[in-house]
Amino acid sequence: MQEINLPAVDVLIVGYGPVGATLANLLGRYGVRTLVVDKATEIFRAPRAIALDNEALRILQMAGLEEGAFDTVAIPAVHMRSPMFGDYARIAAAGQIDGHPKLVTFFQPQLEAVLRERLARYDSVQAMTGVELLGFEPQAEGVTVKLKLADGATAKVSARFLVGADGANSKVRQDLGLGFGGRTFAQDWLVVDAKRVPNPIHDIEFICDPARPVPHMVAPGDRQRWEFMLRPGETREQMERPEVVRQLLAPWARTEDIEIERVAVYRFHARVADRFSQGRVFLVGDAAHITPPFAGQGLVAGLRDVANLSWKLAWVAQGRADLRILDSYDVERRPHAKAIINLALFMGKLVMPSNRIAAFLTHGLMRTLGLVPRLKRVFEELEIKPQNRFSQGLFAKRERGARLDRGGLLPQGWVRSVADGRIVLSDDAIGPQLTLIGFGTDPQTALDADLRARWRAAGGQALQIAPRGRPADVPANAWEDLNGTLLPGAAPPGWVAIVRPDRTVLIDGPADDAPALVQRALALLGSAAPAPASLPAPIGARAA
Repeated sequence: MQEINLPAVDVLIVGYGPVGATLANLLGRYGVRTLVVDKATEIFRAPRAIALDNEALRILQMAGLEEGAFDTVAIPAVHMRSPMFGDYARIAAAGQIDGHPKLVTFFQPQLEAVLRERLARYDSVQAMTGVELLGFEPQAEGVTVKLKLADGATAKVSARFLVGADGANSKVRQDLGLGFGGRTFAQDWLVVDAKRVPNPIHDIEFICDPARPVPHMVAPGDRQRWEFMLRPGETREQMERPEVVRQLLAPWARTEDIEIERVAVYRFHARVADRFSQGRVFLVGDAAHITPPFAGQGLVAGLRDVANLSWKLAWVAQGRADLRILDSYDVERRPHAKAIINLALFMGKLVMPSNRIAAFLTHGLMRTLGLVPRLKRVFEELEIKPQNRFSQGLFAKRERGARLDRGGLLPQGWVRSVADGRIVLSDDAIGPQLTLIGFGTDPQTALDADLRARWRAAGGQALQIAPRGRPADVPANAWEDLNGTLLPGAAPPGWVAIVRPDRTVLIDGPADDAPALVQRALALLGSAAPAPASLPAPIGARAA
């Protein structure tokens, strides 16, 4: 059978799970020529991720998923329960951050279906299932990829960049020869999704019994999930039997009333690739790092990866930035992924102590620390969770006098359009561009015509945030801050900031310094010269 040559693309994504599909949607916003392939022909139905935090929901918002696009259940609290000490710790999950609930549960197959359906909006993106990666060969200006198609034929495609979103057993990572250091837990876990459980719950509980730890949580669609740690001598085949599953569920409900939807046995891992990129090849999601589930951050970490990487690939592919900005992906993402794994390992020690003595000491200590208000707050408000804040990468060095957290995320709040009165979350007002934001001031006032043109050529726009009860002279393209999150919450009047498309603060300063700030941003991007006028504007972009 003759080998087929497929049309060249800017980005080829291997893996069509939630991380790969989110990346494809993010690239689609910019009109980046993208091909996503997956060996599987159907969405994986077995139990997988179930929790998302506010950061993950914000990234899905950026990918075009509006509120209600998929079903979620907001979780008010997470309880840690011990046979010896009762409720020895609690995590407060009620409320919102950046316009989204702090913690929700969801149904992964539904999310994946929605992400795939939304790709139809983008003519630049194509998805092919039943397609296997055979190998790839780096070239001077890209990567030549060899595929096996669904009909058995082989095909070659040239891509400027290759992204491995192909899971824990990533062929992309293996073919790069990258190590995947860490540990594999000795214990297997039985995951059970059930429907029509007579006794409803509204939160998440961890039964931290060393004899058999059990996380238990509510999920959308009238579902509940249990995860049972297997004891020595218990096998996958034995524990997946319907009668055994119902016996395990008996303490919670009349098992004859329960519909057991999905059952699977997993072994948890904590691993990180040596690097997240090599040349023009990148790793995202489980291909780059595997996080134990105890902190609910596995899929969230993968979504952070693609939010960080997508706009950089788009900017380089479309000539708006230098290839070197892609080096910042590994620099920014790998340390945070490691920190999240360490958090999950800590939570794992609370959930599954090795024996009763360890349980007594660990849970007793947590109960005692909970009597100290400050220490209780650190755990209850999850202040121990590592912030998505970079120590180095694609942003200006932190300086005395800066008001915003360079290398950290810009907060999100509710804003109202001065032009038409629409009320949206501020990320939707900003859109997918590199944005010069003026807080209570027109950020372009100090820019001359040449600098404005160079800024637009680099994929930049300008936007003004006005205070609530705006002055009469506020321009029609401004947005009124309704709850003070951005003005004065993030920055005072007369301040400007440049924010990356992933909402990371690149640089900030007084409005009079706007020309110097733009020049520094252009230098960081490697965008000293204007890009070709034919470059497409990002989908949903607003005129500066």
